[in-house]
This record gives sequence, C-alpha cells and structure tokens, in this order.
Amino acid sequence: MSFGAPLLEVSGLVVRYGAIAAVRGVDLSVAEGEIASIVGPNGAGKTSLLSAAAGIVTPAQGKIAFAGKPLSGLVLEDVVARGIALVPEGRHIFASLTVMENLLLGATVRRDGAVPDDIDRYFSMFPILAERRRQPAGQLSGGEQQQLAIARALLSRPRFLMLDEPSLGLAPTIVDQVYAVLRAISGQGVTILLVEQNAERVFGVANRVYVMSGGEFVLSGAATEIRGDPRFDAAYFGVGMHAAGWATSGR
Repeated sequence: MSFGAPLLEVSGLVVRYGAIAAVRGVDLSVAEGEIASIVGPNGAGKTSLLSAAAGIVTPAQGKIAFAGKPLSGLVLEDVVARGIALVPEGRHIFASLTVMENLLLGATVRRDGAVPDDIDRYFSMFPILAERRRQPAGQLSGGEQQQLAIARALLSRPRFLMLDEPSLGLAPTIVDQVYAVLRAISGQGVTILLVEQNAERVFGVANRVYVMSGGEFVLSGAATEIRGDPRFDAAYFGVGMHAAGWATSGR
C-alpha cells in the first residue's frame, strides 16, 4: 500500500519533566493516509510524545513539523487550527456539559456553516450520542464517553488524528466499535497516529508500528513485519534490547 508525503515529522525529540527524560531523542514519520501506531508498556513515553506533537508540553530538544511547517512554539489551539486533533487518554470530556455542548466545543476553530451536517454525520456513526445528546456527558458510560471524545475531535475536521489509549478500560465489544470507526475515518482520508498498549488491536489496523520502551523506539517497521519479528515480545514487555545484543530496526 502506498501513501503520500510525510505529514508529521519528528526528529531528535526529547521531552523532560525536571531531571527525568520521558522521551529520549526519537525520530518519527507518519505519511499522509497512513495509520501509524506507537505501542509499548506503561511509562514508555508514548503519551509524552503525543503531548509534544499536540502542543501540550514543550520539548527540551528536537523538531516537530506538520505538512512541512514547524510546530515548535505553537500552543494547542494553534496546533488544532493547523489540522491536528488529539483524543487524550482518559477522554477529558466535560462532565457537566451535555453531549451536544461537548461536540460543539470541538468545532470552535471552524468558520464554516457545515457544523450541523458534521454533527449529524457523527450521530449516524455513534447512534448512542444522538439518543443522549441532551444528557450531561458525565452520565455516559466509559465507552460512550470515548465515542464522544472521538466525535468531538473529528468536529475540528482534522487532517491528522492522534489517539492516546482509545481502548483503555473498555469492554471488548466497545473496542471493536471504536476500531471500526478508526478504519472508517482512515477510509475518509484522515491520517491517524495511535498510541496503544493493546498490541493485538494495533496489528489489526495499523500500517506501521513503532515499539517504544524507556523513552526510545526500540523497534519499528511495517505492522506485518513487526508482528512476526521475534524481537517484538522483548521490546514490548520492556526487556532491554541493547542488553540482549539486538540492533534496533528503523525500517
């Protein structure tokens, strides 16, 4: 499968929290039309990488570019205006606001008149949100809140959608629904970067996989290659790849 030119490019990225380096000099490229995924154990640095790309945290070092233009120094609102949307871990919906009010917040960067049409589209994609549009979002189940978080992000009409642990805490049937939606979104031309601990789910949808451990990418390549790579289990479960005498793969 062929994809377009690189849309998100990260080079030499370092993210620090005080003396702790959560991300240690990683390089990442996601091509237009691709579904890329970062997998790894808890604490590997996956969320910190997404937060830097979204403008939530400021990198200590490195460069981040989107569609050939630097993102350095931009705050979250500016990043969204560029065409990037983030569905954060834990959803971060506004519990006291209604489902509809949460959705409208996702469209605040829009200046066109098609927001009602887009809301109808996502109500068709997530029927439970249509049924509960007037209910406070805090009354939704975890799976319903995840659907709301995704729909809210899509209402900014992003070119590039990032999701942090979208299956976390959800029942398998709800995870199936979420991943079916991701495939549909990809089919509509949205490029996706997905952070997950659930590696099996990733292999069912991703084109390219980066395995992260200790703030670094220790393995990367086409999803079909990584799935069959005997080094994957060691990388995924956090066993030191260098200590094991393996070279990292940058295919």
